[in-house]
Amino acid sequence: MLGVYSASKFAVKGLTQTAAKELAPHKITVNSYCPGIVGTGMWERLDEKMMEHMGTKKGEAFAKFSEGIALGRPQTPKDVADLVSFLASPNSDYITGQNILTDGGMVFN
Repeated sequence: MLGVYSASKFAVKGLTQTAAKELAPHKITVNSYCPGIVGTGMWERLDEKMMEHMGTKKGEAFAKFSEGIALGRPQTPKDVADLVSFLASPNSDYITGQNILTDGGMVFN
């Protein structure tokens, strides 16, 4: 059910690394962010698909996927925006080619 979505995530990682190498001589940094479970409309749509595919009730898939978050809550759009703001700032000028996992501790790389 998530094959194409997962493949696109891997493609973003590869493109990030390649672009970072190619653009580094021009002092351009390239990074990506990899969000976890974010409470947005996308999860509402995923929840509907999970209801059809797995027979869950509305909100159950979101709750189940959120259970394993070490920080105890799903991510908010502001959490994502804060990371993106940092990456766009001069404070991140020595970070390039990174795929930054921002998921509250769901996956530890």
